[in-house]
Amino acid sequence: MKHSHVVVVGAGIVGSATAYLLTRAGFRVTLVESRHGAGQVTSLANGAQLSYSYVEPLATPATLRKVPAMLLSRDSPLRLRPTGEWAQIVWGWRFLRACRTDQVVRATRQLLELAFLSRDELDRAIQQDQLSFRHGRIGKLVVYDNPDAVRGAERQVALQRTLGCEQDVLTAAQCIEREPALAGHEATLCGGVWTPGEAVGDPALLSNELVDRARRGGATLRFGAKVADFEVDGDRVRHVVLGDGERLAADHVVIANGNSAVELARRLRMRLGIYPVKGYSITLPVVDRARAPSISVTDSARKVVFAPLGSQLRVAGFAELVGNDLSVDSSRIASLVSAVGELFPGACRLEDDPQPWAGLRPMTPTSLPLVGRTRWRNVLLNAGHGALGLTLAMGSARLVERHLSGVPTPHLEGV
Repeated sequence: MKHSHVVVVGAGIVGSATAYLLTRAGFRVTLVESRHGAGQVTSLANGAQLSYSYVEPLATPATLRKVPAMLLSRDSPLRLRPTGEWAQIVWGWRFLRACRTDQVVRATRQLLELAFLSRDELDRAIQQDQLSFRHGRIGKLVVYDNPDAVRGAERQVALQRTLGCEQDVLTAAQCIEREPALAGHEATLCGGVWTPGEAVGDPALLSNELVDRARRGGATLRFGAKVADFEVDGDRVRHVVLGDGERLAADHVVIANGNSAVELARRLRMRLGIYPVKGYSITLPVVDRARAPSISVTDSARKVVFAPLGSQLRVAGFAELVGNDLSVDSSRIASLVSAVGELFPGACRLEDDPQPWAGLRPMTPTSLPLVGRTRWRNVLLNAGHGALGLTLAMGSARLVERHLSGVPTPHLEGV
C-alpha cells in the first residue's frame, strides 16, 4: 500500500494532519483545498485549546435540560434557531437521542483514547519537525461558580480517572493559587478542575506548518482547487475531478474537509450526520501579563475559554445551531470582550480591535468524529470533529494512516 497515491481533500487542521502523516509514512499525497492556504476556515481562529482530557460530548442529560433555554433565551451560551432544514431536524433528533448517560460514558471513553493518541502524535511531530505554532503545555483550569457544578465536575473527574486522566478538583483558594490572575474572584468562585497535561496552540499556524512539512516530504499542494465530482468504477473511485475539469488519478481518497464533507459525500451517494455548530472568538493583545492568565482557563458558566498565545489572548465560546450562517453577531463578540474585562480586568485593552471571528464546527450528534471506511473500497472519511478538531486531528490522522498501511485499526468508527 505504501507509495500509492492518496488524494486528501481539505487543508484545515484535520486534512493538514492527514497529509502530513501520510507523507511521513511514504505515501504519495496530493492535498486539495478550495481556499488559497491552509487553516483558513474553521481552523483559522478557534479556541486554541488542546483539551485532551475535556472531550465529554455536547449531548448529555445536562444539555438536554437546557433545551428550553436554548430556544427561548438569546443570551444562552447554547443557542438553537430552527431553520426548517431537514438536516437540522434529523441531526437534532439524533442529538436528543444521544443525551443518555450510557452514550456519554461510551463516547467519552472513545474520545479520550483518540485524544491521548493525538497528544502523543503531536508531541512526536513537534520533536521530529521542530513545530512551534505558539504551542505550550501550560495546563488547564476550569472554574465553576456554583456548588452543583463542582459536584458534577467531581463525578466526571472520577470517571475520567478510571480512563487515564490526571486531574484534580480544587477549592476556590487553590484555583487562585494556581492562577493568580483570578485574585479578586474569591466571592464568586466555588471551585475548579486542574488538568496539568493540557496545552494551547495556534491552529492556523499548526495547519500551515504541517502542510509545509508535507510539501518538503514530497506532497503536492493544490490550493484554490475545488473538488467538483468523482469518477467511479464499481465500488472504487478512480479519479477526483476538479472544478476546472482536471482529473486526479487516485489509489485512495480521504475526505477531510469539515462541513463541506457533507456536500462532497452526497456526490458519492453518502449521507453524513454532520451539522455546523457555530462558535465565536476574539484575539486581544496582552498589556499586563500579571493580570492575564498564564494557563489555559475555561469559565464553565459562560462556556468561554481563555488561551494565552504568546503576547495575545484568544477568547472563544458559545455553540449555536443556526445553519450555515457565518455572520458575526456583535452581541456575542461584546460578551467575549466583557468576559475578559470581568474575569481578567486590566489584562488587555478592551478598546483595541478584538479581531472578531465566527466559525462553523462540523459536529456529529454524538460528538464522535467520522473516521473510517465507507461504502467505497478506497474512500475514507476524517471529518465531524466538532469543537475538538485541534485536539483530535493528529490522532484521527494516524488512524487513517494505519488503515492505509494495512495495520489493524479497531478504533475506526466506519460509516
